[in-house]
Amino acid sequence: MTQTSQRPLRVLAAMSGGVDSAVAAARAAEAGHDVTGVHLALSANPQSFRTGARGCCTIEDSRDARRAADVIGIPFYVWDLAERFREDVVEDFVAEYEAGRTPNPCLRCNEKIKFAALLDKALALGFDAVCTGHYATVQLAEDGSRELHRASDMAKDQSYVLGVLDEKQLAHAMFPLGDTLTTKDEIRAEAERRGLAVAKKPDSHDICFIADGDTQGFLANRLGGPAEGDILDESGSKLGTHDGAFGFTIGQRKGLKIGHPAPDGKPRYVLDISPVNNTVTVGPVEALDVTSLTAIKPRWCGTPPAGPGTYTAQLRAHGGETEVTAELVDGELNVTFTEPVRGVAPGQAVVLYDGTRVVGSATIATTVRRERVSTG
Repeated sequence: MTQTSQRPLRVLAAMSGGVDSAVAAARAAEAGHDVTGVHLALSANPQSFRTGARGCCTIEDSRDARRAADVIGIPFYVWDLAERFREDVVEDFVAEYEAGRTPNPCLRCNEKIKFAALLDKALALGFDAVCTGHYATVQLAEDGSRELHRASDMAKDQSYVLGVLDEKQLAHAMFPLGDTLTTKDEIRAEAERRGLAVAKKPDSHDICFIADGDTQGFLANRLGGPAEGDILDESGSKLGTHDGAFGFTIGQRKGLKIGHPAPDGKPRYVLDISPVNNTVTVGPVEALDVTSLTAIKPRWCGTPPAGPGTYTAQLRAHGGETEVTAELVDGELNVTFTEPVRGVAPGQAVVLYDGTRVVGSATIATTVRRERVSTG
């Protein structure tokens, strides 16, 4: 059940209160589908979340979504998924950082909330599809199965955070914005033509459940406050201290507060995070070069690969593609890069592509770094 379907569908449009989801719902209704709007209440205490248009958990967002539904002329409801969101997204986020990994909460929200909890409830109520404002496309393959592809406009493509969807979920997904070569300004202009007040509402780029955008402060509060530890160089020498290893990510350069440059005068980057002894190891940028990785919990947008193959991989939501070979071995995905890449951290998702088609996604567990030639 996709946007390529010809017959009218019963569609549940997830409306965050932003411009993209509002235009997506409007387009679905204009295409002749029987659309119902729903806003997901993801915060048990929305008053404590940020105001304005920076997240998807505010009272303002709920009201904006309702006003958009009224203009479109569709029924509208608010569904309380706060407890499920807390367990599957927020607590997962905290646990991953506590373990020294770098999670992607948007990807987890798509997997656990929008296309699991929401879709399951939608299907139980007799809806055919869930519609969102994501920029991606669902295409019908020759064998009749559904495939997830990149958006027509690569600049807005969001297929990376949808790489966790399986074929069954894709069969009930609708992305009305994905197959149009329109700029964001044109989407806003369309919203204005349709009389949607969210036309000029700013985009959200922050983690929606962190009220002030201070991820380190949020984690410190959840994990028991500052926990001083050592910042070490590659030889194990102490360079300084930090207030909690959870406040760092692999590849981070800013905020190290070491206070003096490396002997060669070059900047240093976070190489490793050890939550066991609460240490952070830093070193030169070339020490970040990763040649291969192992990823766990693979999810396939269709049939899993039968053997080793050549693909492109994307390692972050707004990152580029890199050529890889990948093979599924004993339920784990082994990925080897044609050229070394940097900034790869356990907990991130690696998403494989075959051209524009999303093959699947897995969570990075371990990485192998390129051996460096000693200059000493």
